[in-house]
Amino acid sequence: MIYKSLLRPILFQLPPETAHELALKSLCSALSFPSAKNIFAARYQSSPFGELKRFGLAFANPVGLAAGFDKNGRAADALSSLGFGFVEVGTVTNLPQSGNEKPRLFRLPEDRALINRLGFNNCGAHELVANVNRHRPDCVLGVNIGKSRSVPIEAAIPDYLATFETVYDVADYIAVNVSSPNTPSLRELQRQDLLSELLGALQDRNRDLALKKSVGMRPLLVKIAPDLSESDLESIIDVATRAEVAGIVATNTTLSRDGLRTSAGRVQAHGAGGLSGAPLRNRSNDVISFIYRATGGKLPIVGVGGVFTAAHAWEKIVAGASLIQLYTGFIYEGPGVAKKINEGLRRIISKEGFASLDEAVGSRASLVT
Repeated sequence: MIYKSLLRPILFQLPPETAHELALKSLCSALSFPSAKNIFAARYQSSPFGELKRFGLAFANPVGLAAGFDKNGRAADALSSLGFGFVEVGTVTNLPQSGNEKPRLFRLPEDRALINRLGFNNCGAHELVANVNRHRPDCVLGVNIGKSRSVPIEAAIPDYLATFETVYDVADYIAVNVSSPNTPSLRELQRQDLLSELLGALQDRNRDLALKKSVGMRPLLVKIAPDLSESDLESIIDVATRAEVAGIVATNTTLSRDGLRTSAGRVQAHGAGGLSGAPLRNRSNDVISFIYRATGGKLPIVGVGGVFTAAHAWEKIVAGASLIQLYTGFIYEGPGVAKKINEGLRRIISKEGFASLDEAVGSRASLVT
């Protein structure tokens, strides 16, 4: 309540990117002492479903923080103290890059949404690794990797491989971002031929590194866009299955501006970028359900897009997601959102008569069109 009544109004008076940096630095400062982390962990952490096994990893709960909030891995430990079952840092590229020109992040409060065209601004893979080693979270850590802006599409594979190898040792899983709308030509990598070549090369390197280091292969996930046709999704599912990826993250931000409450003039003034938050919710659910049905529930799905409450998370779970992520919901709902969603999901599952969270996954996928 303090966040919504006091802190959020103050933060929303600032430019969005300024507010984001202030919130991130404040969180890191507040939780820089072990005693503070313990206090926050006692207040916010929640494991109402016991240990959840997903693609060979153990999750304390199904609610994660999506990539984009902590691009550089500087606050991963602090964020894990807020009750997230996993934190995904990045998107990170091989070398540091500044991203697009500012302003590049915009709020649409009437729609509980954001528009961003950040453009993978990040410190580079080597510095991210150093940051994570200093700020290791007490939960599953994913690293989201993307194509460097300066690298042409035909040179994307060596670029991804370099980043993959750099972050390998600190990542519990690695998510391949081929779906941001803010890096020129990136979404071309969702084409069947290009995606097959990229994922194949990454899995080959994954096997080589696992053998060299005498460790298990890192679960490899691919993050896709919501703006795909069913035939496009079918192609991606086919490639992902043949490449034996561990799961699909569905979905990234959308280019659509349909159905917004915010005036068309204001939306146009913000310009290009990916839209996240509440307007993305239904499309994300449709994509999740399609993937679940097409794979017979055999390919784990991380559901992202428009999650603010337990009811929203539940929609994604019954559509076929076995894990949930949020970013915009965290901005609007505040630091207690993960625990609220977890406790709310526990009540919903009991009310709906399911014995476990796993039993509920995909239970309504056939009813979603």
